[in-house]
Amino acid sequence: MTEITEGALTFSFPNGCEVSKYDDWTFYQKRFQSVAGRSKAADFLCLADGVAWLIEVKDYRQHPRTKPSDLGDEVSAKIRDTLSGLATAYANADGDEKGFARRMIEAGAWRVVLHLEQPDEGMRLRPKAMNPADVRLKLRQKLKAVDPNSVVMDTGTQANVPWNVQWAQVVQRNK
Repeated sequence: MTEITEGALTFSFPNGCEVSKYDDWTFYQKRFQSVAGRSKAADFLCLADGVAWLIEVKDYRQHPRTKPSDLGDEVSAKIRDTLSGLATAYANADGDEKGFARRMIEAGAWRVVLHLEQPDEGMRLRPKAMNPADVRLKLRQKLKAVDPNSVVMDTGTQANVPWNVQWAQVVQRNK
């Protein structure tokens, strides 16, 4: 089992899943960014059972979203940039990164997942900022050529994905 932590979330991928943090790749940081500067990247790449998963994580439980752009547009751009980077890595990266990019590009299907954590609905000071169904619809419209059935999930959602997610609840002390 492989575990990757993103903020306060721990993703557990079973044996048989190949997982990578794409924005940690040497190719992405040193070569692709010099050509496609300011490109964005999905948080994780996962290859499982012939499916290439592109996973973006947003956790707004502690810090509300402050970007003025639409979340669906932001995630769509990250997926576009990640696919562009993978295609370039397939052709020009070295070693393991090139091999992983090749396997992702040649996978039987691509799936897009946005893991979206928001404050509990009962919190009056920080209510849910966005409706996951609206974000899902936007992703499906913008990414229909990549994955017409993009998934928006959180730790309380049952989704047909090959990993599990757990989070640690942050406890604030009274001062």
